[in-house]
Amino acid sequence: MSLQSGAAAVRARVTLLAAAFLLAIPALGAQTNLVMSQAPLLPERFAAWSLLPPPPGSPAPATPPLLTSDTALAAIAKEDGLGRTATASYTRSSGGVLQVQAIQFGDATGAVAAYTFLRRRDMAERPGEPGARNNTNIATAGSRTLLRQGVSLLVLDAVPASAAPTAPDLRALADTLPKIGGPRGLPPLLPTYLPTAGLVPGSLVYTIGPTAYKASGGLLPVELIGFNKAGEAATASFSGRSGTGKLTLLLLPTPQIAGDRGRAIESWLNSPAAQTAGLGAVKLRRIGPMLAMASNGFTADQGKALVDSIHLRTELTWNKSVPPEFHVEVRKTASLLTSIMVFSGVGALAALLLGAFLGFGRAWVRVLMGKPAATEPEFLRLDLRRSDPAAGK
Repeated sequence: MSLQSGAAAVRARVTLLAAAFLLAIPALGAQTNLVMSQAPLLPERFAAWSLLPPPPGSPAPATPPLLTSDTALAAIAKEDGLGRTATASYTRSSGGVLQVQAIQFGDATGAVAAYTFLRRRDMAERPGEPGARNNTNIATAGSRTLLRQGVSLLVLDAVPASAAPTAPDLRALADTLPKIGGPRGLPPLLPTYLPTAGLVPGSLVYTIGPTAYKASGGLLPVELIGFNKAGEAATASFSGRSGTGKLTLLLLPTPQIAGDRGRAIESWLNSPAAQTAGLGAVKLRRIGPMLAMASNGFTADQGKALVDSIHLRTELTWNKSVPPEFHVEVRKTASLLTSIMVFSGVGALAALLLGAFLGFGRAWVRVLMGKPAATEPEFLRLDLRRSDPAAGK
């Protein structure tokens, strides 16, 4: 009875030790996940402007009034990839109040689409302030200023109008806005394919969804564009000898999709519905994955010359990962060495404990059985000596 209880105790200890060792292994590979909070969309200060605290009991609205007062604009902003929003008021020592409504989109494409939709014809666009190299657009008219920087779109209203921000003010404000790198931070290519000769300033409207295309006065039925296939559209006015016409560019993911959309548009242009739309002489051309259509005021020769002047540009982008900072590599190396040391220590300790339990346990079991703890008098022996026939063996 004592022998069985001793063997059971040894097995129980060995089982507990093995379980402890197995439970310690996942802890060695455990990682700590850090959640980084997003930077504020609007700064507390830029240039000479300082944040104006809201009156007591009247906090700043969570959603800009621009979106709450116009349901159509809210739907278009959502279509363009609406993200974070913020509203703030600023003041300066020389007087004046600047009310800022900020919208951050998922990428620069959505921000450009929203910017071209909000920009009015009477707004004077000042590209290059702070600079086209900084992925920035600015348009002003009276007391209102539109500022697009990367994925952010800001609507600034000055009270009074003489307090409108200057170019250095806008440059300082643009530098404080959150930056997003990679493909999401790149502006769309489609608007850059528009010819510059004869382009009416402020007439470009870039859309990536049916709601904005219809609201901006698109010439084609929305079901022909291919927005459900990641299509993009750009419409602009051009002045010619015989008047002002419109150029529509459509960009599709592949030439095959563009060809399918081109045939659908050509079929619609030959239908009675297109005849009543008053498009005038229409010239349609496919350039790879892009469709170009000249209409509304162009003669046949002018439309052909305009669409023939559009050419695709081949751009090669090499996305190379940026090497991490030195201290990040040192931290990773130290973490790896620490994990190796802990794992080695736990393994060595487990080996010692297993050896002690198995060695002493076996000796204890032999003692309980009445045998010496460290000697083994009983040996198995094979007598392999050759027998001698003369000796009768």
